[in-house]
Amino acid sequence: MMPQLVTARWRRRDGRRRRLFLPVVPIVLLLSPLLVFTVIGGIVACLMYGLPPLRTLAGVGRLFGALPGARFEFEQGRTAVFVSVR
Repeated sequence: MMPQLVTARWRRRDGRRRRLFLPVVPIVLLLSPLLVFTVIGGIVACLMYGLPPLRTLAGVGRLFGALPGARFEFEQGRTAVFVSVR
């Protein structure tokens, strides 16, 4: 299932917290014209490095398929970032 919402939270140095909700489907629809160029660039990169393009595309698809439910947390000093994919 495709992720529907990405939530990013971060804590600023002064201690205040910010939260950003990013709906995936509208962003994908807005960026879909760039998808053609991305696919062409990916195929060229695969051919340059000797990777099979179809297997690489399948691997990227599996990576995106595994994203729902993923959580990433980064913390350095007084700054912290939390990203959750639903």
